[in-house]
Amino acid sequence: MVVAIDGPAGSGKSTVAKQVAAALGFGHLDTGGMYRIVALASLELDLPPAEAAMAVTIEGGPPLLMNGVDPGDRIRTPEVTAMQQAILGSGDWVAEGRDICQVVAPDAEVRVWLTADETERARRRAAQTGQAIAEVLAAQRDRDEADQGHGRSTLEPSEGATVVDTTGLTPADVVSRIRSLADAARA
Repeated sequence: MVVAIDGPAGSGKSTVAKQVAAALGFGHLDTGGMYRIVALASLELDLPPAEAAMAVTIEGGPPLLMNGVDPGDRIRTPEVTAMQQAILGSGDWVAEGRDICQVVAPDAEVRVWLTADETERARRRAAQTGQAIAEVLAAQRDRDEADQGHGRSTLEPSEGATVVDTTGLTPADVVSRIRSLADAARA
């Protein structure tokens, strides 16, 4: 089973995905840039993903670096998406990221779109980074605008995804809702 969690920055994807995976006993797959780097390394090194992950050094960004080099758009190729799909093809996964419901796992048994008020999203990110909320909000708006340029909206839920507005909810509340969706899908 795959539980796909999508949504804009600061909506709670990473926090919730980790907790949902733990609650369900599933693997957790962060399909953001890091996951795409592992998929790219797997393709370029001709290694299984687990071995490629051990062979590549990923440095946090922005930008994310692969062995000290910005991989740029190479992490967004159809081949990298296909590798992500292959990884999700076996086992139970909670996969999160901005492309997960629309591109990587459009047929996931559970597809969730997390969202929150933009000020709440900025407040959460500011709490993580120590930056001023206004600074985070401006950067978030820039990122949201840039994410619209892939021929699709990454700020709108994909068709068929269950929308969960996390504004005012605790991570435990959101995990409970998603776990209920997964339990229903298994039934």
